[in-house]
This record gives sequence, C-alpha cells and structure tokens, in this order.
Amino acid sequence: MEMETRKVAFYTLGCKLNFSETSAIGRQFEEHGFVKTAFEDAADIYVINTCSVTDHADRKCRKVVKQALKHNPEALVAIVGCYAQLKPQEIAEIPGVHAVLGAAEKFQLVETLASFTKPAAGQPGRVFASPISETTEFHAAHSYGDRTRTFLKVQDGCDYSCSFCTIPLARGASRSGSVQSVVERVTTLAESGVKEIVLTGVNLGDFGLQGPERERREDFYDLVRALDEVAGIERFRISSCEPNLLSDDIIRFVAQSKRFMPHFHIPLQSGSNKILGMMRRRYRRELYQERVALIKQVMPHACIGVDVIVGFPGETEADFLETYQFLNELDVSYLHVFPYSERDNTLAPTLPGRVQDRHRHERTTQLRSLSEKKKRFFYEQHLGLETRVLFEDDVTNGQMEGFTPNYIRVTAKYDPLLVGELKPLRLTAVTPQNLMEAEEMGIEVFQH
Repeated sequence: MEMETRKVAFYTLGCKLNFSETSAIGRQFEEHGFVKTAFEDAADIYVINTCSVTDHADRKCRKVVKQALKHNPEALVAIVGCYAQLKPQEIAEIPGVHAVLGAAEKFQLVETLASFTKPAAGQPGRVFASPISETTEFHAAHSYGDRTRTFLKVQDGCDYSCSFCTIPLARGASRSGSVQSVVERVTTLAESGVKEIVLTGVNLGDFGLQGPERERREDFYDLVRALDEVAGIERFRISSCEPNLLSDDIIRFVAQSKRFMPHFHIPLQSGSNKILGMMRRRYRRELYQERVALIKQVMPHACIGVDVIVGFPGETEADFLETYQFLNELDVSYLHVFPYSERDNTLAPTLPGRVQDRHRHERTTQLRSLSEKKKRFFYEQHLGLETRVLFEDDVTNGQMEGFTPNYIRVTAKYDPLLVGELKPLRLTAVTPQNLMEAEEMGIEVFQH
C-alpha cells in the first residue's frame, strides 16, 4: 500500500496492558507521518487490538470490524493482540479483515503495512504470526493521552500454567526489560508532565527475566526500590501482583515509600483450596490471608482489590459458599468478579463437574453485590479524613473524578484548573453510586 495514507484509528479490547501497547503502536505510526484519529472518523487504517480473556472474542472482533468499515469501506483493517495470536486463521476469515499480526509481529505493524497489498474482495486476510515460542523479545510500552496517569508496561508473558488461562499461549514466556531501562523511561515520562504511573504486566511480580536466555538478573523488589527514587513522579501504583510474588519486603517497603501508593490488587480466584489446586494456582488461601493481614497491619488505610473466578469446573455450592465466606470476612476493599469461561487449549474444560451457566450467573451476582458492600464500607471508614486527590481529565455530565492515594474515587464539578492537580480535600459523603464527595476549606463545592 502507498505510505501517503495518513490517518490511523485504534480500538482496544481487554486489559490496561493492551491499552499501553496500542499507545506504543500508535506512536510508531505517528513517527512515520500518520495522524491518529478517532475510531468513529474516516481513517485509512483501522487497528483492532484484541483480547482472549473476555467472553465472545470472535463476536466482538467481528462487530468492531463491521463498524470500522462503515466509517470507511475502503480502509485497511489490521487485527493484533492475544486473540490474533491464538486464532489467526479464524480471524483472517472474518469479512473485512485484511491483516492479522501475532504477538511478535504486532510491533512491526507499520513496516508490514508499508509493503502490504490488500487481499482481493472475498479473499481471507493475510496472516503474520510466528509460533509463540519465538516471541522472546520484550517491547516496552506505555499509554498516553491522559497526562495525569500513565499505564507503563514493564513485564510481559507468563511462565505459570493455570488451568483456565490462555495468556502463556497468547503472550509467551515471562520477560521484561532492565531496572535501568524502566527508570530511564519513567524519567522521560516525568519530564513530560505525567503525575501518576501504574506499573503493568502479565505477571508483574515476575519482573526480572531478561535477554534471549531470560536470565533472572533483577526482581520486582529491585524495581520498586529504584522507582521510588525517581524525582518528578508523584505516585506509583502496582496494577496487580500474584500473592506468592507479593513479598513481605515489597509490602513493608510500600508502607514507608515516598511515592508508592497504599493500593494493592491481588488475584485470589477462589477461596477454596480444593478449587485453587484444580486451577493450578501457586498458593493457598492461608497465604493470601497472610498477605492481606500484613498489608492492613502496616497500612491500615490501604485499599485491596481482589480478582475472583466463579463457576470453575468442580465448584460445588459448598465450595462457592466457602469462597463467599472467606471474602466476606477478609479485610479487602472491592472485588473484580468473573464467571468462568471455557478456553480452547486449556486443561479446565476437560475437568469434571461443569457448572451450569445459570449458577455461574447467580454466583457472579452474589459476589458483585458483596463487592459493592465492601467498597461502601471501605469508603465510609474514611469519612472526615483529609487527603490529597489527583483529578483526571475525564468529564461526564459536567463531573470529573480523581483518586485519593488509597484509590477512593472522588467526584467533583468539572474545573479545568483541577486536571492533573493534587488537591487537599476532606472526604465528606458517599453517594448512592459509591463515589466519594469532598469539601475544601469547609465549603462543600465538590458535591456530586
């Protein structure tokens, strides 16, 4: 195709890691003279970054492709991401898809399209996807567009073999850059005005495997300590860390850190040791309980989020109630609840005891209700406290939102002067939508 084509648009499905990689690919296009445009505008190239974790990946991909071609029927459509690595031929058959790039190839998208000829009408898209075993290079990435908060990818891939998960098949083995390379990137982000960085990865706590041989040269604790010394960044957050990799040293360091926020997101998946074993998780509920207890001991106001899967094969009503009771008694702040969904090429679908869809839905609803109660209780514990809120450049119905250090979401009337500012406020009330209201100087001007 001719490189005078100048408009490119992106659509991202899935996790924050995908968003950071979309941003990185977007910057590559801009460096080659392209202009990024909104997805609903007429672009010459549409890039769809897919996910394999969310349900109905095929249906979602088809729908986005269809919408892209409505905006410009002559556009070139390229598919990247986890789903593209797992099912490239299947995606290539979707009407309107012209190119499919796997995990290793997606970061060469601009170069690939420079000499690309669109397949004839009715022909499948062209596939550029090497076996995942050949995906060994680490590509750093970060999101951009909102200068207040940036998601920084510091690790990719996973060496674990959880029985429900396709991520190792979609992203390859665990790998990362060096502490020095991350520090240099963070320093550059600080100079550009970024106030908060969220560290992201597939298995973030496994940071440190580097080079073609994936040698263990450094670890996540080394990275946390180094980043705490970088001037210019007000806040760091750890996006998610496996409980067996969230060491006591890391927890205690965050407790006295200058820049790391008292906010942890720790996957649990099940409160039943039986189910954890069937999931091939690398810990049991007792270790998880110990991690939560230590966090609350050294950081009483810390926010703790939890990932949970319900309806896993073999999960009886008694197993679910064990999970519910465990979470109900645990001092955590909110839950991310996912009904189990079968994935090809994983062990879990072959296990006995399939849970009916209606039971998966019922259990999901129960835990999401528990999450709302826990979140409200956590917020109410902080009423009357003075804290600093970092407001973001995102306006809905005349309201903007920001976060306290421990991830309480504060709502305020939109004021452009507040964007990117750390504002001292007193927390005053929790709305029916589980948002916090605040006041300044005793005058309630930040109401919802």
